[in-house]
Amino acid sequence: MSHVIAVAGKGGVGKTTLCGLLIQYLCEQKKGPILAVDADANSNLNEVLGVEVEATLGDIREEIARAETAKENPIPAGVSKADYAEFKFNSALIEDDDFDMLVMGRTQGKGCYCFVNGLLQAQLAKLQNNYPYMVVDNEAGMEHISRGVLPSMQTAILVSDCSRRGIQAVGRIKKLIEECDMHPQQIGLIVNRAPSGILNEGTKEEIEIQGLNLLGVVPQDELVYEYDCEGRPTVELPEDSPVRKAMSEIVKKLNI
Repeated sequence: MSHVIAVAGKGGVGKTTLCGLLIQYLCEQKKGPILAVDADANSNLNEVLGVEVEATLGDIREEIARAETAKENPIPAGVSKADYAEFKFNSALIEDDDFDMLVMGRTQGKGCYCFVNGLLQAQLAKLQNNYPYMVVDNEAGMEHISRGVLPSMQTAILVSDCSRRGIQAVGRIKKLIEECDMHPQQIGLIVNRAPSGILNEGTKEEIEIQGLNLLGVVPQDELVYEYDCEGRPTVELPEDSPVRKAMSEIVKKLNI
């Protein structure tokens, strides 16, 4: 059974970058194989990790949900919807040396996807047994976990920028976790892109007000911005990168 690590935070705070570096660290520490799940509707974890995506699970869900009303049914005659779904879900698994990856994507069509989501949930439950760790890059709302599509999490990592409003936003995510009775073993905060890696007193005060456990602070690093502009995977940052060094120290504090 995987130890599920869910990473969440509002858009634009560098959540996916840190999620990719977390996966990289676990792989380097021989904790793999890791199952990386991109559950953010704005999917780009693959770009951070440097892998190509051919199909998302959202694409497959929509194809299967609409199969019976399509002009040409994509499901071959004599093949059950469940068997076809399992084949397609397996084909969407991206395999790399130390990790595999699934991209949830988003469902665009109207109608009921409950049956297909149930098939997906069962498939992910089977996959979960094959990996020591599952790292999930979530939207702020963590929809796939709260709806039970993805397994319950053991560790929740909340990512914020160093603004007071950013801390308030992750405070609301923490409350959402509590309201949904997710009961992770640990919830921690990472503050990203702090100038010189230092928090001001107002931000520290807000962290205390929100009752957040600060795991660590990641400094602003122009090299991350340059890699992004050049389309280079963030995991190719040099080992002495301040961001990589900070994430290594942070992950060591987690009970995983």
